[in-house]
Parts: sequence; C-alpha cells; structure tokens
Amino acid sequence: MTETALNDEILLKVDKPARYIGNEVNMVKKNPVDVDIRFAICFPDVYEIGMSHLGIQILYDMFNQREDVYCERVYSPWPDLHGILKEKGIPLFALESQEPVKSFDFLGITIQYEMCYTNILQILDLSQIPMAAGERTKDHPFVIGGGPCVYNPEPLADFFDLFYIGEGETVYDRLFACYKEWKFSGRTRREFLLEAAKIPGIYVPSLYEVSYKEDGTIASFFPAEQGVPDKVRKQVMMDMTNAPYPSKPLVPFIKATQDRVVLEIQRGCIRGCRFCQAGMIYRPTREKDVEVLKKYAYEMLKHTGHEEISLSSLSSSDYSGLKELVTYLIDEFKGKGVNISLPSLRIDAFSLDVMSKVQDVRKSSLTFAPEAGSQRLRNVINKGLTEEIILKGAGEAFEGGWQKVKLYFMLGLPTETREDQEAIAELANKIAARYYEIPKERRNGKCQITISTSFFVPKPFTPFQWAKMYSKEHYLSCAKTVNDAVKNQLNHKSMKYNWHEADVTVLEGILARGDRRLGQVIKAAYEKGCIFDAWSDFFDNEKWIEAFLETGIDPDFYTLRERPLDEILPWDFIDAGVTKEFLKREYENALKETVTLNCREKCSGCGAARFGGGVCLSV
Repeated sequence: MTETALNDEILLKVDKPARYIGNEVNMVKKNPVDVDIRFAICFPDVYEIGMSHLGIQILYDMFNQREDVYCERVYSPWPDLHGILKEKGIPLFALESQEPVKSFDFLGITIQYEMCYTNILQILDLSQIPMAAGERTKDHPFVIGGGPCVYNPEPLADFFDLFYIGEGETVYDRLFACYKEWKFSGRTRREFLLEAAKIPGIYVPSLYEVSYKEDGTIASFFPAEQGVPDKVRKQVMMDMTNAPYPSKPLVPFIKATQDRVVLEIQRGCIRGCRFCQAGMIYRPTREKDVEVLKKYAYEMLKHTGHEEISLSSLSSSDYSGLKELVTYLIDEFKGKGVNISLPSLRIDAFSLDVMSKVQDVRKSSLTFAPEAGSQRLRNVINKGLTEEIILKGAGEAFEGGWQKVKLYFMLGLPTETREDQEAIAELANKIAARYYEIPKERRNGKCQITISTSFFVPKPFTPFQWAKMYSKEHYLSCAKTVNDAVKNQLNHKSMKYNWHEADVTVLEGILARGDRRLGQVIKAAYEKGCIFDAWSDFFDNEKWIEAFLETGIDPDFYTLRERPLDEILPWDFIDAGVTKEFLKREYENALKETVTLNCREKCSGCGAARFGGGVCLSV
C-alpha cells in the first residue's frame, strides 16, 4: 500500500477531498506493527456528519489511550468516490494509515439511525469484506455494531459478527482481552464468537435461532449453543464524572455539522415521554460533575481552537448544575470570542435570561416542542407541557425581544384524531396572538412562527412499541389537515408550515421494528443502488418497493397492524433496563390518557433503579 490510498489525480476528481486524507488536528498516529489490535471505527455517513458524532470521539480517544490498540476512522465515501473505488478495485481505507479496512482486526460501526442501513453494506462492499457474516474467514475483521439502533439489531443480523448493547465505556477492555487470547491461539472464528457472547452486553446473532409462525410472527428465539445467554443485558456507565472523555477531540479539516466543543453534561432523562426511545434506553439519569465539565471546557478549547461550546444531553433543563455551569461558561469565555450554544431548554425566566446573554435575540429563534397540539394527546404521549406553560413561555420570550419561534409536532401518534391535528394550528395561532398582545412599540418586527411536523415512528423499548403505523397516504392526509387548518387561522400570515417525507417515515418504521427477514430486503435495495437514504436527494422509494416485491417480504406486516401485548418481539432477548411490564403499563396509561409523573416526583417502577445512581438513588 502506498503512503496514501488515493493519488492526486483521484483526489482532484472528487468533491471535498479533505474528507479522505486524514491528518486532522489531534489525529492519533501510531505504528500499526507495534499494536496487537487494529480497530477501524466507522460512522456510515459522510465525513461531515460522522466527525460531528460525540460517541466516536469518545471511543477513538478511549481506545487509543491503550498502547496495544490503534483505533482509526472510516466514513461512507460520497457517491463520486464510491464509483471510483468500485471501478478501480481500490479497497476502502482508514484515514489515519490509509490502509485497507479489510486488514484490520475489528470494524466497529455505530448505527445511529435506520436510514443508514444501506450505507453499512456500502462500507462492507467497498472494504471487500463479505457482506454475510457467515462467509467471513480468519482473514477478515470482526464486524461489530453499536449505537441506539442495536436495541433492535435483527434487520442487520446477517451482516454483523457481534453487536455491543449499551454504552461503549464499559466492557470493551474485556472484549479486547478475549480477542488477544484468541488471536494467538489458532482457534476458529466461531470459537472466538462463543467466548465473546459470554461477555455482558455482547450479542452474537449467529449463535441464536429464530422460528416463525404461519402468520409471520416469531414463534421462538433462543440460543443455539450452551453457555450463550438467553438475555443480553445493556451496559451502563454509571460514573459519568470519571468516564473516559476526550480533552483533545479531532478537529475536521472542513466544516462539519457540529463544528464545536461538545460538553456531555448528563445521560438519561427523567421525563418519560412515551414516544421517546432515548428517554427509555438511556435510563437511569446520571450527571457529570460541574467542576469536571469546567475543566473539560477549558482543555478542549485550548486543544482545538474551536470558537463555540455546546452542551449535550436529552433534557438539559433537568441537569442540577445547569445554572452554575452556564454562568461560568458565559463569564469565562464569552468575552474571549467563544460562543455558547445551548441545547433545547424549557422556556422559563432563567433560560430566557441566559439565552439573551449568548444569542443575538434579533436574529435567533426559540424552539418549543409540544409534540402534540391538544392537551388530550399531550397526556397520551406523557409530554409534561400544558397549554398554559407553553403560552407563558412564549409570552416571556416575546417580552424578552424574540419574535421568531419554531414549533415541533408529530403526526400519526396513537389515538390521534382530526381534532388533534387541527389543534396544532390552533396552538400556533394562540402563540402568535400572544405576540400581538405586546404594545407595538415594544415588538421586534413581525412575528414568525414556523410549524414543523414529523410522522411518528414507534420504536423498540418505548410504551408505543406495540402501536400500529399508517400508510404514506394517511400521513400526507394528516399533513393536509394541518396545512388547511393553518390557512384558516386569524394569524396565518405569521405562520409557516413544513412536514417530513411520508415514505421515508414508513421505511424507517419497518426497519426500526423489523426482524431478521429484512436483511435480504436491505441487501436487495443496496444492490439496486440505494445509499445515503437519509439524504432526500438520494432516497429512492421506488427501489425499496422493488426490493420488497423481489424478496417476497410484505412491508405492511411491519407497519399496519397493532401488535398483541403477548407477541414475541424481535428485540425481546435484550434487557434494556426498562421492563416489559412497565412498558405495557405505560401503553395502557396512554390509552387511558393518564399522565405518569417524572422520576424526580415519583418513581414509576420502570426497572432502571437496579443500576443505581442518579435519580434512582432516592427510590
């Protein structure tokens, strides 16, 4: 292999060649011959997206702290380079060494969203690694998947040797020790997988067997070998304060989606929104100490040259040290040309005061996420927001000088009616009306309300995992109802409405709750040219429809039916912390429109207390 996998002639033919050359600030350089394990860590999307992902930055730093491991990166080549690699037979390579991924010990792929599934096959194909895990030999790397989508890994089971269920800081040391012992032992590939399957959190799909009933539902799912666990328990990093975290994160050569220092302030969420998978699978809530965060902020700015700091968590307003941390960041860095970027906060007096200090009020917009237009439906989804709270927050924002508001809602929620859809427009109209109650001389121009709706996808390990979805036509009719209702509002000139693509939502729902049989559909779609499905410019629904027809798989089976509570679900073998009994109870509460209090107010007995820590210490 030459010093670089791509010569200048090729680099001049592709868009943004800096995506592929490595050598960024803080990139780790090691001599590959000096390590026992070479690990290629992959984000299966374009460089700019992958470089913005905090999880990869954490694992990259953590792995490379070990002298016996060299962790390098690989991202999905853009279609222009994809074509060149295929035409010239150049194997996909890691950025650090420019050496082929197929020569590594592990290829670790983070799976953040369902619409990247064909890109995973692109990575395997271009790396010249057999797509089917069963066809790989000792000459191929072990392909391991992680991330939120592995809470239902079954649609991808054919393509992965292992999955890591849970948070990456916990058992990788054990997996690496197991691999090193195997690597020099002369034992078979399957023997390593058998040993790896005994490590908590490691799921080896080839060691489990699935059978199906005549109606297509799962009849049984069980380990095919002795010693392989019935349940795979997610791994949780309880000590967030002392958890590995990069003080010298990689700095991209070109503008990334999030080109800034990221401070992860906590994991988990106390809120219990019934539609939110992250709020369930990342339980229990665990905070990082404020003093440690202050130290990281200083070190990361020093080592990167970034001019912005952002806070990362699910519900930042619930972080107990938020006021102290934000006040420190503003006082310490605002005067040094460093912007402070705040995540989604509850709009209250403190938040508005802070945002007025870090944002240009005249240019910025505030974001509210009521998720549902009517109070009835907000109770169904357990969104702890009343109309009174929403209007009060909007009013305080308008009094503070803002006039731009973004509102986020979902359509297609369980029990949703036409009245619930029309209530979206009515709520937006009330928010606009609240603006015009302010005396004209104190207003900051014309009120601008942007309404955005996405279509709801029921995800595994949420109370709605049994709920049915709808057809593309139904979703579009829901959007039309909202659009018509917006036009009929008194303040419609202050309102703009956008909605998500319906066909993408349907496919996302199929992949999110599908079983192993979908692997052949994903492969057929890739072979038809489907890649970058998350990008509207590339998504081709017709090719996916053809893939379902050719494989004889009925997509409606995965979407258009409500699943019985006693059905074996494809992900039931995973212990995600929240119990199935709790999820059933919450589904029944949803149908009764009963609100469940958040974790700080009352323990709902979800099961996560067994991990200890955080809010759960008090229950």
